[in-house]
Amino acid sequence: MVYDIRPLANGLRTDHPVPGLPFVDDSHLPLDDGPDAIEAVGRNKGEGMWGRCDTSSEGGWLAFTTDPIAHHLGWAVRHHPEHGRTVLLLRDEDTSSLHTYWSGAPLLFRAGGYWWDGDTWYRPGQIWDPVTEDYARHTARATATVHAVDMLDGHAHPDRAHLHKVATFDPATAKPENWIDDLTRWAQHHQKQDAPLPLDTCVVDLASPELAGDRLLGVPEMAALGGITASTLRGYISRGENDVPLPQATVGGRAQWSRPVAEDWAEARRRSSEGLKEAMSADDRHHLAPGAAQIRDRFSETFFRYLWKRPDIRKRWSLRHRNEPGVREVADQLAFEVADSLRQIIPTDALGPTIRHAVLEDFTTSLRTAQRRGGELKGFDLILSLPLAKMLSWFIQHFPTSAQWYLGEIMSEADRQLGIPAQVSGEALRRSATTEGELDAQAAKEFFSRLVPREPES
Repeated sequence: MVYDIRPLANGLRTDHPVPGLPFVDDSHLPLDDGPDAIEAVGRNKGEGMWGRCDTSSEGGWLAFTTDPIAHHLGWAVRHHPEHGRTVLLLRDEDTSSLHTYWSGAPLLFRAGGYWWDGDTWYRPGQIWDPVTEDYARHTARATATVHAVDMLDGHAHPDRAHLHKVATFDPATAKPENWIDDLTRWAQHHQKQDAPLPLDTCVVDLASPELAGDRLLGVPEMAALGGITASTLRGYISRGENDVPLPQATVGGRAQWSRPVAEDWAEARRRSSEGLKEAMSADDRHHLAPGAAQIRDRFSETFFRYLWKRPDIRKRWSLRHRNEPGVREVADQLAFEVADSLRQIIPTDALGPTIRHAVLEDFTTSLRTAQRRGGELKGFDLILSLPLAKMLSWFIQHFPTSAQWYLGEIMSEADRQLGIPAQVSGEALRRSATTEGELDAQAAKEFFSRLVPREPES
């Protein structure tokens, strides 16, 4: 999931102001009284109001609430014991989504979804890792964290800044003319708080070569990386489809992305169910998986022989305007209907878990064998029985998207329960499906390249 909640404004008492966003007075909120007090502002206080708080697995807490004055707006708060507090004003319907995504490592979001965990900046999460059951963390290259003290040069005019009131706040018009003026006024207020976070630790932004203006990509370049036309990408953006990431900048009304974010999006599309179906489909207009296409061809021939080759059957329905090409067309359609209904013939919801349990059992046996020999487990020590390898190969060919899911579970459980890295178990599955099964080597390459996590960046 790409972070797609757009903050409307900073709160006044935030420790980490977002560049370009206006400041809104949050003094009517009990921010200093802890998460329970923030939750209580909106929870069960009126129709359309809500609030919630939780502890974070990465330290600190987070909370959100509907604003008690303007119910169409809501506040999201993230507090960390070391890095302080972030307060954001959003549309009320977006607060719960941000709350869910904010519960883990991310502390701050900048530049269209780049996020900071208190130490490192990462790109927006787009590529799903079935082993960690989370989106892969890709570190942004050569980043520098910009703090408030870096931007306060003494030449601003805080008297020109405007502090908005939530009752009259309009995000469409609340655009600061000179945000440094607003930041300077925020800094003056910030210093008056009890035990304020030093300005040289108040994070404002990040800088990175990949975010430089002359290196950003527009819609045509972004579309080319994704293998689609620019008009198709514009359609995705306007309709909110296909998980197009937020742009890193908007110049003259035109969205622009960093190349690494665009490449991750293209890779996520390649690994998606749609991308896998396209790669694993037979080369025809129906885009059937190879195994399904084989069944279609077999039934087509069977139906054709039955309908045309047997005179006793043919004479019952064949009229003078019927001919062999017409009958062939009918037979093909009947065969396609059978192949397209394959999931009604084969219970994949039972087959998938069965294969998972069988593979993990064979992996456990291989692990025990290696331990008895007193050596470390090597990739070629992971062996699947011949019938299981054939079944695995058949499953991938006939139900590639279901196989993607269940094999991801296999690699995840092998990693957690048996200590077998995903790259090792994934290679063992690929080897078994091609050498002991009947999966074509090129098809196996396409399939497993969309399944096995990439090696971590150095």
